[in-house]
Amino acid sequence: MADTHSVIGTKNKKGQTFTDTWTMMHEAPRTPSFFTGSEVIKEALRRASCDVMIAYPITPQSEAAALIGELFAEGYIGDYFRGESEFAVMSQCAGAAFGGARVFTTTAGPGTMRAMENFPMWAGARLPIQMIVTCRGVNSPLSIQPDTLEISYLLNTGMLVWHAETAQDFFDWILKGFMVSEEPDVHLPLALCCDGFFVTHTKDVVNLTPADMCLPPYDPYRSPVPCMDMECPPVRMMRDPFVMKSNYISYATHASWQQEVWAAVERSRKHTIKWINGLIETENADAEVLIVSSGTAVSQGREAIRLLEDKVSVAAWSRSRPYGLGQVRKSVKPQRTQSILSSRSLT
Repeated sequence: MADTHSVIGTKNKKGQTFTDTWTMMHEAPRTPSFFTGSEVIKEALRRASCDVMIAYPITPQSEAAALIGELFAEGYIGDYFRGESEFAVMSQCAGAAFGGARVFTTTAGPGTMRAMENFPMWAGARLPIQMIVTCRGVNSPLSIQPDTLEISYLLNTGMLVWHAETAQDFFDWILKGFMVSEEPDVHLPLALCCDGFFVTHTKDVVNLTPADMCLPPYDPYRSPVPCMDMECPPVRMMRDPFVMKSNYISYATHASWQQEVWAAVERSRKHTIKWINGLIETENADAEVLIVSSGTAVSQGREAIRLLEDKVSVAAWSRSRPYGLGQVRKSVKPQRTQSILSSRSLT
């Protein structure tokens, strides 16, 4: 069985040192840099030891996908190509992950909807693919402006769903997200979402870890289900397909496996709390008015605190799967006036 700990301290072909992730994210020096959210995605992938990235253009994630292509040209990504469609991209991501690769992709709005069939398949197959979702409008009238409708669809796929507020969140959570989703007792795909344009196309100061450090490589043999190789070819997974059995066997099998997927989502809670310091962040907690929000709506809440000072508090609900409902309840006092922004991403 492969042991990724044995590579710590060694170098990859680009001269980066495989570094313990906790040390890299919490103890290594950081360099302030002025980047757009799309550029931050590129910089995170530079350090992610990613095996495969598959891309398809759709606004507002197209720039990030193109920038990652530059990383491939520089030798930081194992393989990179453009799929035939959004649906094809997500199917090809599954194939790469089935083969034991660390896989990353990006999508947005209508592209997310077109590929939706793949996401519960990813979760059911326990594939720890990371997908950036740069949220935009998906309903008529046509819009490319930020919206969170697609997050509400993703919540019931079995994926982990995180909603970043800032580009700094994006950088940190891409790297930490691999650590959570690849845990053997989790091993689920992660949808890392942000509000398109507000995060992807505006510049902010982001503190970056050293570019000569990178994550340890993914070890597919820590997966709770076998990766596909010459010992476990795809045909062996379906040699006795449940769909050919009675309805009772088919229903019982799928129901029990869905329960296991949701149990894995719940098991991710402890890892999420460890890596990103909880499921809920509160600010000015004792104020009379509580604003519960996620994504860039949290920034609007922080502005309300600046303008109204002690009258307003904010609860940033940025990890929608797993829920932080217990922490929100502790923040809500009976006498408070509550306001929920970006509510579709929280339900």
